[in-house]
Amino acid sequence: METAFIQNAARSAENAHELALRLRTRRLEFLAANIANADTPNYKARDIDFGAELERAMASGNAFVGMATTSRRHLESRPSAAEEALLYRVPMQSGIDGNTVEMDVERVAFAENAVRMRFSIQKTAGEYKDMLKLYQDMRP
Repeated sequence: METAFIQNAARSAENAHELALRLRTRRLEFLAANIANADTPNYKARDIDFGAELERAMASGNAFVGMATTSRRHLESRPSAAEEALLYRVPMQSGIDGNTVEMDVERVAFAENAVRMRFSIQKTAGEYKDMLKLYQDMRP
């Protein structure tokens, strides 16, 4: 009974880093879009609540993935969970043109997200390296 609990906890830890990596990748896209649109009039900076989204992803077992259509003949899709989970960032001081992107805030969020993303990549890669070594050691 106790070993099953430990195995489930280990699987949850593995899944946590993989899900976090997917979410961090999506967040990086949102932050990059904010930075790219810093001079676009009336652009509203968007972001996700990473902690809440990670909890939701852990409960459901998967991170949100957006669906892109590249042809008129594709079926319509409802907004992805990513689009529904996007929040507008409240600026400390909005621009005259209605743009809410604050470059200092975006740069800090981008850098923090990149560092945490690197950590998740290293943890996930390390887990797979351990599994590969285990499988190689099992060979006759």
